[in-house]
Amino acid sequence: MGRVPSLLRRVGVASVLLAALTAAGCTGSSERPTTPTPSDAATATPSAAPAPFGDPAARAAALVATLGDEDLVGQVLMPYAYGSSATDVSAGSAQGNKALAGVATPAEMIAKYRLGGLILVGFSADDPTSGNQETTNVDNPKQVHGLTTGLRAAAGKLPAGTAPFLIGTDQEYGVVTRITDGVTQLPSALAAGAADDPALTEAAWRAAGTELAAMGINLDFAPVADVLATRSTVIGSRSFGADPKRVAAQVGGAVRGLQGAGVAATLKHFPGHGHSSADSHAELPVLTQSRKVLDTGALPPFTAGFDAGAWAVMSAHLDVRAVDPGTPGTFSRKLLTDVLRGQLGFQGVVITDGMNMAPAKRYPPGEAAVRALNAGNDLILMPPNVTQAYDGLLAALRDGSLPRTRLVEAVTRVLTLKFRLADRPTPDMATLADDVHDRAAKNLAAAAVTVLRGSCADVKVTGPVTVTASGGRERTRAALTEALTAAGVRVVPSGGTVVHLVGYGDGTADLRAGADVTVAMDTPYVLAKATSPTLLATWSSSRASMAGLAAVLAGKARPTGRSPVPVTGLDAPTCPR
Repeated sequence: MGRVPSLLRRVGVASVLLAALTAAGCTGSSERPTTPTPSDAATATPSAAPAPFGDPAARAAALVATLGDEDLVGQVLMPYAYGSSATDVSAGSAQGNKALAGVATPAEMIAKYRLGGLILVGFSADDPTSGNQETTNVDNPKQVHGLTTGLRAAAGKLPAGTAPFLIGTDQEYGVVTRITDGVTQLPSALAAGAADDPALTEAAWRAAGTELAAMGINLDFAPVADVLATRSTVIGSRSFGADPKRVAAQVGGAVRGLQGAGVAATLKHFPGHGHSSADSHAELPVLTQSRKVLDTGALPPFTAGFDAGAWAVMSAHLDVRAVDPGTPGTFSRKLLTDVLRGQLGFQGVVITDGMNMAPAKRYPPGEAAVRALNAGNDLILMPPNVTQAYDGLLAALRDGSLPRTRLVEAVTRVLTLKFRLADRPTPDMATLADDVHDRAAKNLAAAAVTVLRGSCADVKVTGPVTVTASGGRERTRAALTEALTAAGVRVVPSGGTVVHLVGYGDGTADLRAGADVTVAMDTPYVLAKATSPTLLATWSSSRASMAGLAAVLAGKARPTGRSPVPVTGLDAPTCPR
């Protein structure tokens, strides 16, 4: 499999897990310490025996030994909730929470089910994951900070409250970006792949991680480690590219940046969603590739992420025929325990993809949660019904169909992650979108601008420019207009050099006949049908990407990006750096 973890690292983790299992197992189901009932959990106080300072795994093992069944089960659940506040929600949000979990507010959900974490959700217009985002509870940084503060206050009253509450979100940047206003917007992963400079990626993701931490988010479901082996529209520009080695280098940079800022990185979607063009939100994609192809073409970015120290991996709803045919990866012990743990040696937290996605909903929520945990997942993400998932896990624990050792192992890993995040200073909210972070994003975006047709040395536009865009992209068109004006290029309503923008989901009909320059702001495949003499790619529509494009068009920067994916019909030049 190529990568062998150090013996010291593996033995260290294993010994702590063994200690936790032994401590938890000694009490037996009838001898565990008394824990408050779910209805009393909101007023409970943390254990009188706080976890010791020092090694996170040792602290986790000490805390696990004090927890009863209800708390153990709650720590492996990470649902979403309705409402932009932990305690004060609208009537509609209260109704949504009652259907989801039988309570009105996110704080009550945490108390009733002793939750280990919560995911913040939302979506944008071009988001390919919008199908399983049933609500939104992110608006702006101030609101998010208030929400996370309230969630932590609720979790701090639980018996496991000495460990930081996990608050995660899908902040990938590009088309999947939950918090969009008031924060630094990095270019997409595909743009970083075009820039092909892991140091720039690390700096940008460190800036992003600092801003997430300032808002109270300590777990990012990113970076995407999928290699774009197909023209997948669900992965697309979320991937760093089609070359496993180049993708691996970028993944390592993103992990180091995020975790250097105190936010846990999550590699997804194991073992590689980019090897299928199907959408796992709606169906079960099938990976027909041989094990050898997967080992060399899909796994290198994941192992690079492990080597960079990634603390979490997301399992994918994929039918990996070479490993466990017919079984979604989320429920495959062969994939998650034998391959991910045993062969690749990953010792961090394994998190399911959303359990409200179609392949996971083939089972009722309780059964699905039990199957996922038994397969090797440690954290159950977005169960479609929290009550049923919680009750199913608790019943399975007590009847033995969920071995206590497996649950304790999972909780120990989750708490180890939490203690790794503990005691880190929280960045000030003033760091959001500051000049340093803005510069890091712009440096990465500028290095990504790529020539896909035309002369590397003759991209500068002359005379006035008209900026046009495919339907629904007025905001991006305005951003490029502003950036061009700032760069000294005169922009006019019509006439002159026509620069046309196309983006996510656009096809041949969205191209403009007669455009002098056509720019792809997502995957570049549509450009194969474009007739413009100059074709460029920014790979992203962020403001930073528009600033980088404007600098190239104004002749103030060179387009040094290199296509991270092959495009049939285009013979892209190799521009000097």
